[in-house]
Order: sequence, then C-alpha cells, then structure tokens
Amino acid sequence: MPPSRQALVLFFFALLLSPILSQTLAAGEKEAMPSRWTAQEAVQFALQHNPDARAALERIHAADADIRSAKAAFYPQLGVSAEYSRTNNPMYSFGNILNQGMFSNTIDFNKPGITDTLQTKATVQYRLYNGGHDQAALDAAGQRSQATQHEQSAIRSRLGFEVVRVFYTIVQGEETVRARKAAVEAISSSLAVAQARFQEGSLLKEDLLNLEVQQAKAQEQLIQAQHGLSLAQQGFLHLLGIPRGEARLDTSASQVQDVPVERDIHNRPELASMAAMVKAQEAAVRQARAGNYPSADAFGSYQIDKGLELEDGSGNSWTTGLRLNYTLFNGQQTAAATDRAKAQLAEAKEQQRKMELGFNLEFEQASLALNQEIERLKVTLKMVESALESARLARIRFKEGVLLSSELINTENRLTDAHISHALASASRKIAVADLRRSVGLAQFNQGVK
Repeated sequence: MPPSRQALVLFFFALLLSPILSQTLAAGEKEAMPSRWTAQEAVQFALQHNPDARAALERIHAADADIRSAKAAFYPQLGVSAEYSRTNNPMYSFGNILNQGMFSNTIDFNKPGITDTLQTKATVQYRLYNGGHDQAALDAAGQRSQATQHEQSAIRSRLGFEVVRVFYTIVQGEETVRARKAAVEAISSSLAVAQARFQEGSLLKEDLLNLEVQQAKAQEQLIQAQHGLSLAQQGFLHLLGIPRGEARLDTSASQVQDVPVERDIHNRPELASMAAMVKAQEAAVRQARAGNYPSADAFGSYQIDKGLELEDGSGNSWTTGLRLNYTLFNGQQTAAATDRAKAQLAEAKEQQRKMELGFNLEFEQASLALNQEIERLKVTLKMVESALESARLARIRFKEGVLLSSELINTENRLTDAHISHALASASRKIAVADLRRSVGLAQFNQGVK
C-alpha cells in the first residue's frame, strides 16, 4: 500500500474511533472521582480542581516571570541589525566612501556621486551601576513572589476549611432530614391511633384535626430540610470544581481532625504573605532612591559596510566606550517617588498590624466556639436521651387514652428538636475544630498538592 494511501486510511480510522476514545477518557475521568467522598478526599480534590486554587497557581507563575524579567537587568544586552541604503546626499555619500575605504584625492566633496551600502552591525551594552535600582527591583520581585506563594497557601487553607465546613453541614443536613422523617412517621402512627379512637368515640374531632395539622406541618418541615440539604450538596460540588453530580459522603472513613495543641497565629500564611509584601515595599523605597545616583554603562559595537556602486568597496569598524549619566534636576520626580514609596511602606506595616490583631480575634473566637460546642454536645446528648424516653411514654399514654393530642404533639416536637439540636452540635463541633486549625495556620489534613 502506498504511504499516502496508508496515511489516509489511518486518518479515517482515527475519525471513526475519536468519539469512542473521548467517551472512554470521559469515563476514566468519572472513575477517578470516588463514589462516596471522605472529608480528606474532598479537600484534596478541591485543592487540585477549584478555580481559586488553580488561579493562585497561575499567579505564582506570573510572579516567577517577574523575577526573570528583573534578572534581565544583570545581563548584557546584545543586538544585531542590517540595513541597505542608496543615496546621492553629499554628506551620507561621502560617509559611505570613507566607511568602505574608497577615498581618493579626485573625489569632489560637493558631488561625491551616488553610493550605496549594505551595513550589518553587532552591539553589546552592559549596565555597570545605577544606584542599586536593578538589585532593589530584583529584591522586590522576589519578595512579591514569596508573598504570592504564601497567598496561595492562604487560599488553600481557606478552601480546605470551607470544604470541611460544607462537608459537615451536609452531614448535619442528612441528620436533620432523618429526624424530620422520623417525626413524620411518629405523628403518622399517632394519627392512625387517633383515627381508630375517633371511630370508637373515645377521641374528640378537635384532637384528631390537631394531629392532622401537625402531620402536615411535619411534612412541610421535611420538605424544607430536604431542600436545605440539596443546596448544601450543590455548594459542596461547587467547591470541588464539579459542575454537577451527586454528593454522597462517607463519614465512617473520614479522618478525625485533632484539636491543635500548639496555637500560634504567626503560622498563618496570610501573615507570611504580608511580611513579604512589607519587604517588597522596603525594596521599592530603595528602588525609588536610586534616582539620586548616577548610572554607568559599558558599550561596544562592530560594523561591516559593503557597497555595490563603488567596486570593491568594503570596510569594517568597531567602537567601544563607557557612558556616565547623572540627572542634575528632574523637577523633584525622584523625591516624589521616594515619598510615595515610603507612604506605601508605612501603609503596608499598618495593614500588617491590623492583620495580626484580626487574626488574634479570630483565634479567640474559634477557641471559644470550640469550647461552647463541646459543652453543647454534652447537653444535647442528654436532651435526646430524655426526649426519647418521654416520647415513648407519651405514645403509650396516648394510645391508652390518658393523654391529650396537644401534649403528644408537644412531646414529639421536643424529640425532633432534640435530635436536630444534637446533630447541629455534633457538626458544629467538627466545624469548630476545623476553624481552630485554620486560625492557627494548620492544614485540615496532611494534603500535599504540588
């Protein structure tokens, strides 16, 4: 088979197989995601696929490019150029004659004639000194790069906390839905007993209607709980960078987060980022002050001239030298730039101080919240135990006809509220631990995403 025909056949096979391959790849991507999410898997996935995390990584790449741009000032600048020209201008024409080495005493200076030149030139220039401007620019770029990296860590920290928070919000939502379903089932069972007693004539119509209203209210609350759970699940997928899907959780395999023992807010990446920005601003002050100093450059060039009008006209030349520049007066532009840089440095230091105060407050709030949720969890556990026993006795008494329907409804409501309060306290305690870890600059789990 000729090579061209073989290539054509392979091309058509590729067109036929491309839909199958794309479906296979898509299926592979779906298989990469777990069917049930643990908390640590969700955090790991979000750090890789959330748009905020990926955007922060691109900002790091941009900061690295700024460093390379600043380093360019420490290398010599090389250039080459080529130019062809033809002229009868006396001055330029006479210059071409000299450059090509074709001068003779018979030349008329006023009318040297038509000349041309093909000129190629190589140049080199190197900045010897400019008052520390380039070094300050490099230092500033390096510090900004450090700040960007710490900013990425801060984004990852906040993102990890948000994933954990929504994860346990879903857990609490599922518990709430179960409690609401149990309430509907309990009130439905009591309603069936009430209907039987009403048929027997041992229950008033008003009591039966009260139970029917309570059943409708319980069903409404169940619908609201299911809606809240669906919203939390969609928010969970949004944090993970997944447009749509099903958020199924595996709480049994989720890693239990330890309460941090060492609590120092100075481990916060935001503070490290701000400290780097302060150093970058200090470098900016040095960069502005460099305008008060002279600059010095070394330069050199090598030039080749070749003419066609003048037979055998050609010549090579070179130039080297040093250049010193000093600005005597620029309308106080340097002073204004220095004052502006100093003001921005002072502002950055105040922002740093404000950030430290704010993080101290966050830490205290997180510590108090955790202590509150620990105590609240103990209280709600006792509340559930008492409400369960109270509901059991109330159902028996109502069935025996010695308890009013209003009293039964109140008992059932207290049991549902106790279940929901305990579920909320349990989830809130885990969220409080996650928030405390975030407030002291600790990762939620040992996630290491490159």
